[in-house]
Amino acid sequence: MAKNLLIVESPAKAKTINKYLGKDFQVLASYGHVRDLKPKEGAVDTEHGFAMAYEVIERNQKHVDAIAKAAKLADDIYLATDLDREGEAISWHISEILGERGLTKGKQLHRVVFSEITPKAIKAAVAAPRQLSHDLVDAQQARRALDYLVGFNLSPVLWRKVQRGLSAGRVQSPALRMIVEREEEIEAFKAREYWTVEAQLKHADGDFSARLSRLNGKKFEQFDLTNEADAQAARAALKQAARGQLTVSDVTSKERKRRPAAPFTTSTLQQEAARKLGFTTSRTMKVAQGLYEGVALGDEGNVGLITYMRTDSTMLGEDAMAELRQLIARDFGGQALPDAAQVYKTKSKNAQEAHEAIRPTSAMRTPKSVAAFLNDDQRKLYELIWKRTVACQMIHATLNTVTVEFALPHAPGGDASFRASGTTVIDPGFLAVYEEGRDQKTAEDDDEGRRLPRLAKGEAVPLHEIVADQHFTEPPPRYSEASLVKALEEYGIGRPSTYASIIQVLQNREYVFLDNRRFKPTDVGRAVSKFLTQHFTRYVDYDFTAKLEDELDAVSRGEEAWVPLMQRFWQPFKQQVDEKAESVDRSEATGARELGSDPKTGKPVFVRLGRFGPYAAIGDKDSDEKLQFASLRPGQSMHTISLAEALELFKLPRKLGQAENGDEVSVGIGRFGPFVKQGSTYASLKPEDDPYTIELPRALQLVADKLEMLANRVILDFGNGVQVLNGRYGAYITDGEKNARIPKEQEPKELTEAQCLELLAAAPVKKGRFGKKTATKKAAAKKVAPAKKAAVKKAATKKTAAKKSTAKKTATRKAATKKGAAGKSATDQAGA
Repeated sequence: MAKNLLIVESPAKAKTINKYLGKDFQVLASYGHVRDLKPKEGAVDTEHGFAMAYEVIERNQKHVDAIAKAAKLADDIYLATDLDREGEAISWHISEILGERGLTKGKQLHRVVFSEITPKAIKAAVAAPRQLSHDLVDAQQARRALDYLVGFNLSPVLWRKVQRGLSAGRVQSPALRMIVEREEEIEAFKAREYWTVEAQLKHADGDFSARLSRLNGKKFEQFDLTNEADAQAARAALKQAARGQLTVSDVTSKERKRRPAAPFTTSTLQQEAARKLGFTTSRTMKVAQGLYEGVALGDEGNVGLITYMRTDSTMLGEDAMAELRQLIARDFGGQALPDAAQVYKTKSKNAQEAHEAIRPTSAMRTPKSVAAFLNDDQRKLYELIWKRTVACQMIHATLNTVTVEFALPHAPGGDASFRASGTTVIDPGFLAVYEEGRDQKTAEDDDEGRRLPRLAKGEAVPLHEIVADQHFTEPPPRYSEASLVKALEEYGIGRPSTYASIIQVLQNREYVFLDNRRFKPTDVGRAVSKFLTQHFTRYVDYDFTAKLEDELDAVSRGEEAWVPLMQRFWQPFKQQVDEKAESVDRSEATGARELGSDPKTGKPVFVRLGRFGPYAAIGDKDSDEKLQFASLRPGQSMHTISLAEALELFKLPRKLGQAENGDEVSVGIGRFGPFVKQGSTYASLKPEDDPYTIELPRALQLVADKLEMLANRVILDFGNGVQVLNGRYGAYITDGEKNARIPKEQEPKELTEAQCLELLAAAPVKKGRFGKKTATKKAAAKKVAPAKKAAVKKAATKKTAAKKSTAKKTATRKAATKKGAAGKSATDQAGA
């Protein structure tokens, strides 16, 4: 048995490290977090020093037990989870669990950290372990306690005031506010007209253009020409003054240097992968995790290809820089090397300089040499990291910008001039390998790469035409993943390791969605943000959130204690929650609006946020017994919809005519979207169908398709509630309470009743949002027929001895509690 136990977070990492340490070490994975707060109120005891009640995460119980079993036999235990605050907390939780089970007595517990998974780094880390950092653990505990207290106390207020099932987060809420405020800026934006004037010039060495830079004796500004009449008048006057040519009045040439971007941090990697590869932040982190933990490289086995991907640091180790300089000299020549290694200053206040930037573990592993062993995503991301790292140690690029002025000294109204610029690359330097992406182009970008003919002062250049172009100012763009990550970092909201989860949570809660790869808030997201901004201003304030992050960082550095920090936050927060729970009106909280009056009835028209989304209503809920309701159409927002648009919604339901059997056919919008109704049959409209324009023939086709689907829905029916059905995602088994998947190799039509019962017994119980079983309640229970019991028994006897008792026990319990359900249940519909 191995004398030493080393614990990491992931099995992939365990596999890679295992081959480096030899037979004296057993390497096991915790599979991420091992403990979390109990999911109930009071898990953080605010009355007793914020004591936290933890429990082992159910899905990881077996991994914890395996670690405990190995720890019992080991002489020394090495905690080698990730090197950040979260990794430190996981190591602490493992040590606490082992301590509670009495497995650490007389044994040494070592904390081991490494930023790359290479033989040299692993062996060096094991040879020089340290103790657990309780400062890092305290910072992580404080972060978890804050998130728990905000979620458990603020979410119920949102349920009562906005919509059930909503939740608020300490860091996600300010991020949501950023997206919503940008949307409001876009809606409030009023476009301004402006005109540009450009001279198109002919030259023997190539045609080019020059922009108007001076007009009427002063610098030409963006809004100097704001209508067509003025623009065309200026154009005509300039053309007349030019008399068919423009004369060069000045030529300037300026050489400048552009330096390479720093090596990747978590934030900059997420931004560049979004810009250049179209990766989401979560996809970037998942792929990077795989590259860090190890990829099988043929005979070499598993090899970690990049350093740790959660870092604020731009530092590179001496060995890495020496290897990079060696590679650059070999592949790009000595002239591509600066005199000394490039050192980049880390911007983050809390970056631990012992950590490195994200880089290849060996620059000598070129993207080409490992491409055959990587999947497409891994290949793209590794190439991005490799190129950025190599470029950061190369010489600067040398650029030359030529600016040519064409003066019109005798133009009407005062002197005028045109300007042309072009930039050429004299020495590409690092640009031969990599150039950083940008979210928005500038005028300088337009000039780059544009060559001008060689021109001399006093030279006359023939004028082909002067053109005036109309433009309109544009609203600020919505946030992309790259620009949102950049903004979060600039505001100090969250930390790079949390950006992916912040974005994922906002999407999962359906507070925002991606529209052309830009974030747009939903009406629910806007209501939540508006409510929090108006009533919990401090807790979605960017400066407050950033200051709290700084305080948590101070705890991690041992400069501040975590309990006083918690007390300062908790007292005013709890007081405000209690106050707002009583004082805020629900209509105001959801952003309800009165749009005007219905011309037919004179009644008020409102838009509100309901349980199933935004809707319009005609009538006053306080005085009218019956109100008219209509759901908003996809793409409509309760915050921007007009009265005319809202009134259009009440044209549904529409009567389309009659079917051949005399049934009335109509179209309407319900809880699950637009539908056609014929008699008692409902059929959903397809995405391409519009309920406001659909006609009778198409509606009849949709109903016919639905009836055909229903006719073919039941594959097998055993007459006791157990059925094999066709669903949306293929065939499945159901008994009305549980659904079971059918093995790929099994033909659904050939299943026996016993096989179905066995698969149902093994299927997991469906759970609702809060862990409660969602099995449909039945009107009456039925006892299972003896034949069914026999079938179960027969199926059980075919199992091996190890599985026999479990199968019998499950089948017996199933038979005893089975509820009859010939009709279609909610679970049937879910499977469909």
